[in-house]
Amino acid sequence: MAKRISTKDKILNAAELLFAEHGYEQTSLRQITTAADVNLASVNYHFGSKKSLIQAVMARYLEVFMPALANQLSAVQVRPQLSTREVFDCFREPLRSLSQVRRGGPTIFMSLLGFAYAEIQGHLRRYILEHYGDIVQLLMAVLHQANPKLSPVDMFWRLHFVLGATVFTQVSGPALREIAAADFGEHLAADEVVDRLIPFLAGGVDAAPL
Repeated sequence: MAKRISTKDKILNAAELLFAEHGYEQTSLRQITTAADVNLASVNYHFGSKKSLIQAVMARYLEVFMPALANQLSAVQVRPQLSTREVFDCFREPLRSLSQVRRGGPTIFMSLLGFAYAEIQGHLRRYILEHYGDIVQLLMAVLHQANPKLSPVDMFWRLHFVLGATVFTQVSGPALREIAAADFGEHLAADEVVDRLIPFLAGGVDAAPL
């Protein structure tokens, strides 16, 4: 007998797919309720607002991804010599683990994250810092450990360049993967694109300061 899906999960499932495909701003609550086959009152009852719904969608992935990332970072932090590439490699397994959240989880999560920054969803940044601020601080500490010669301002700019490249790659991911398949016969999933992205990002952070 098939397991009955709760109204709350119906809303979350519909919302995350629409958000991942169209972004947060371009997705209306009416589209979500239509896809989930529920009424607007159900959304208001379970989430209260669109912002809270966005946070709940991200939370399903973050509660798996962030602790896994913390474990990876803690493991490399004890190394006497640490490279930026090793730090960024810490993202690989936590990202792949998102398949347990939903089939295609890594692709969905990266799209959600890309739209979060591309559309400047500041409430998501605050949510992440409120719930996972210690892990964000651990990431920053490990990156500084791998790049002791970079000043705080250099690190600030480079991390935002990293973020910009990552956001572009993920938001444009479907189109880029289609081009790679058509022009080069290369068929990649979103997490495999990350495998190509990591060496590029690490090289940028490691570049000699001005």
